[in-house]
Amino acid sequence: MFPLKDDNPTLLTPYVTVFIIAVNVAVWLTFEHAGVGTGYLQSLCRHGLIPGRLTGAIPAGARLREGPLQCTLGGPAWWSVFTSMFMHGGWLHLIMNMWFFWVFGNNIEDSMGHVRFAVFYLLCGVLAAGAQVVSAPSSPVPTIGASGAISGVMGAYLVLYPRVRVYTIFIIFIIIRIFPLPAWLLLLEWFGLQLFTGAAGAAGNVAVWAHVGGFVSGGALIPLFRSSKLLEAKRRVAGDLGGGLF
Repeated sequence: MFPLKDDNPTLLTPYVTVFIIAVNVAVWLTFEHAGVGTGYLQSLCRHGLIPGRLTGAIPAGARLREGPLQCTLGGPAWWSVFTSMFMHGGWLHLIMNMWFFWVFGNNIEDSMGHVRFAVFYLLCGVLAAGAQVVSAPSSPVPTIGASGAISGVMGAYLVLYPRVRVYTIFIIFIIIRIFPLPAWLLLLEWFGLQLFTGAAGAAGNVAVWAHVGGFVSGGALIPLFRSSKLLEAKRRVAGDLGGGLF
């Protein structure tokens, strides 16, 4: 299942959402060299979140060898908690994350305002990274991607707009269909898949516990960040359009 768009009207221009998307794309094209060559591999080593480096389980000066990635690690690199959430592992990874973020992020920004949303996004990303580190504190595998922070946005969306229709693409072999689903069904199905994958030990190189941590964090934090004034304005607009958001 892949979300295409929702029925949730926006009142504010989503400046922060667009800016975050632009930063992710810029980081991919410049710092990560669009995934090409040794420059890309070195960016993973320098700016990716490596749990073992952060916790000290892997000492400074250790030689890291993971597939084609080979580098000598420095100290804990605490800043990688932030830099890693703007990095990606490939074009598909980047496009999928940014599309999910656009579908759900503009309405969460709309519910709390620009500055609060920026803080909320970063905080969800940090908490998601923390969940991933706790799940594998000695791992040498770099964790990258915006999906932890975006999972927080999705968790917030579930709390605020569970009944909004999300037009979802279903692909079954060569058959493609689009169905409107309530947000709660789509988001809980996605969250359940992350939990099942993590519990079954079938995550591979996907940071599913960052997804879980981000989702739970977003749902828990939204009462602190939402704006009653903005939400009331959205209620009035939704009522005028004959829709139900809450």
